[in-house]
Amino acid sequence: MQLQTVLYSILLSLLPISELRGAIPYALSQGMPIVSAYLICVGTNILVGPLVFLFLSTLHRILYFLHFYRIVFDKIVKRSRKRIEEKIDRFGYWGLVIFVAIPLPITGAYTGALGAWVLAMKKRKSFAAIAAGVIIAGFIVTLVSVLGIKALNIFLK
Repeated sequence: MQLQTVLYSILLSLLPISELRGAIPYALSQGMPIVSAYLICVGTNILVGPLVFLFLSTLHRILYFLHFYRIVFDKIVKRSRKRIEEKIDRFGYWGLVIFVAIPLPITGAYTGALGAWVLAMKKRKSFAAIAAGVIIAGFIVTLVSVLGIKALNIFLK
């Protein structure tokens, strides 16, 4: 296992555009062992939740002093909460787990953390839900990647 592959996998896991959905296939395509690819990419992507909460909280505290930001932010949050309040009451943190676990574009740790932060969900429970979703998404992406690589090898031989 090359250090460059590990570092690129970590970087891809931290990028909002790829997260582990891009990192795991990359790591496996570079010959990284399945368990290593899973653990490195999932472990790195789990860190995103707390980092996003910290970044957003800090940025929000700084910008909330600006009148324009405060008006726009309050309006967006109020509208967002009103639109999905029923779903949150119904699904709660399990909904966050499922949302993060679905390996599709715009449904990862970044978006889950952003949503949890905007909706003022409890940090610890949100982190746990995001971590559970990342673990599930990592398993799905790893499984699909391994099966896809094996299928390609069958058809290309």
